[in-house]
Amino acid sequence: MLRIEIPSSGPAHLNFSKLERLNIPTPPNGFDPEINDNIIMSFEDEQQAIDYSIEMDKYAELLNDYSSPEYVAVSEIIKAISEDEFVQSYIQN
Repeated sequence: MLRIEIPSSGPAHLNFSKLERLNIPTPPNGFDPEINDNIIMSFEDEQQAIDYSIEMDKYAELLNDYSSPEYVAVSEIIKAISEDEFVQSYIQN
């Protein structure tokens, strides 16, 4: 199981309730709130996280307003996955 955290201090100031209001496709295992308002995404493995990141990239391309809350949130999700040390190690191998 791979857990990737999205910090609430990012540009979108995401927390669980804000994320629920946005119409963003959820990862296979959903989103979970943390006590510190950060959001956790759980994946079976690194490949599942990468696949979800690719799905989010395609979704972001469909959004016309690059300053919309959805676009900013999707960008933070993609960034969190791409910066995860386990995902980076998986890609390099």
